[in-house]
Amino acid sequence: MPTQQKTVTIYSTPSCHFCHAAKEFFTEHHIAFTDYNVASDLPKRQEMIEKTGQMGVPVILVGDEIIVGFDEPRLREVLAIA
Repeated sequence: MPTQQKTVTIYSTPSCHFCHAAKEFFTEHHIAFTDYNVASDLPKRQEMIEKTGQMGVPVILVGDEIIVGFDEPRLREVLAIA
């Protein structure tokens, strides 16, 4: 079965260290992602809260999987990165 790139979305803020670490991880592993700055994008902040019940960032969606925080082992698992 061929590996297909899952859609990756990150809800982040500019001052969040773990958000930066997650985005660097994606870039390093050539994972395309959509970044929403929930500090300034109020509709996306509301969407993040409705989807997850979380107000903390980062909130990362990989396909339908929700990962709260920069959980590198979990990201490697769901993205099939060795």
